[in-house]
Amino acid sequence: MIDGYRFVHAADLHLDTPFAGLGQIAPHLQTRLSDASLEAWDNLVELTIHQNAAFLLLAGDLYDGAQRGVRAQLRLHSGLERLSGKGIQTFIVHGNHDPVEGWSAINDIRNWPPGVTIFAARTVDAVPVRQGETTLAMVHGMSYPERYVTENLALRYQRGTEPVLHIGLLHCNVGSNSNHANYSPCSIDNLKHAGMDYWALGHVHARKILSHYPDWIVYPGNLQGRSHKPSETGPKGALVIEVKGATIQPPRFIPLDRVRFELGNFDISGVTDLPTLRKELSQWGQSKLAEHGDRLLLLRAVLLGCGEVQRTLARSGVPGELLQYLREEQQNNESRLWWDTIEDHTRSPLDRAALRLRDDFYGMLVQQAEKLLLDAESTDSFVTRSMDEIASLLDKERLKEFMTADTEPSESSAALLEEALAMALDRFYQELAT
Repeated sequence: MIDGYRFVHAADLHLDTPFAGLGQIAPHLQTRLSDASLEAWDNLVELTIHQNAAFLLLAGDLYDGAQRGVRAQLRLHSGLERLSGKGIQTFIVHGNHDPVEGWSAINDIRNWPPGVTIFAARTVDAVPVRQGETTLAMVHGMSYPERYVTENLALRYQRGTEPVLHIGLLHCNVGSNSNHANYSPCSIDNLKHAGMDYWALGHVHARKILSHYPDWIVYPGNLQGRSHKPSETGPKGALVIEVKGATIQPPRFIPLDRVRFELGNFDISGVTDLPTLRKELSQWGQSKLAEHGDRLLLLRAVLLGCGEVQRTLARSGVPGELLQYLREEQQNNESRLWWDTIEDHTRSPLDRAALRLRDDFYGMLVQQAEKLLLDAESTDSFVTRSMDEIASLLDKERLKEFMTADTEPSESSAALLEEALAMALDRFYQELAT
């Protein structure tokens, strides 16, 4: 009789992933970035062994896409061999980034180590977790046959009759999370109806517990952050779950990432000048560095509000020069901190409502811009016709952010027009001050 055991739940490894949306990276950091996802996988293997886990659950997107490198495949296989050598079973489903059919990286490896189960597509299978003659649990799983799976796969899962814990392993979007593609969309009720004791989910990169005991529904988040999107920032890793008797204890998060992304918002209302702002940013960076151990830390600062220093920031090129200065402070090749970008979203202290009432050019400017913003089609048309003029108002890096933003075209046009209006008013403010 086994009184208790542990298992580990991870998802969205994206092995050998490219890092998207980053600015210029110092050459001495490139290797650390390119190796980060593989080292996070090594850490996961080490954790699973160190915890003496009975099994490991991998809930999809082990690879990042069709063009997976050989080293990603071999690193995965090597880690699975280590786990197998320790008698630890591994259960894998494939998701939208690594579906089973027609993806060469899945087929490049023919022989998997003993104890590795890769669930097939098209049907849900149930596989026992055994420790000697004892069955600890049943793991139910199904891989994506192709990338674009819009079927609610959760409806195919159903608890078996075996008198043990039942675990569902699935790559899906619960509640149609708008931050992720809506693959295998399902609801919490759909999952609970299947009767599982623990749902080990993947796809959503933010760590979330959607349901607690007695029917756990859990996203562990991705293993290694990849950008400064909200779902990618902060600690990343895996969950260790302890089973005592027939009860699953609350999951325990263990950070395993090797590169960490941090995003900071800074209100400039009390900042008097550029040296003071530089000092505040530098102190924030050093405090984050102290928090995150020996990891590489990539920082992005967003400047908000209005204040005295805004007039300096509004001058062309100043945010970029401030960024370069902060980078030079960390130019030691052993530094673990890199400033990725500084986004200037500050505004002049001008009262737009008061400007709207003025009987001059700036009053008309505010009135016409706000009128355009009431209609998305008019905004799109105006921005398309006036792109050269708008581009002349914005810093090149800021314009690039808008052009590459993952938003609807109408939202981008409205944001561009708002930004251009703000910059024009900033120039008016500077004229008043001189």
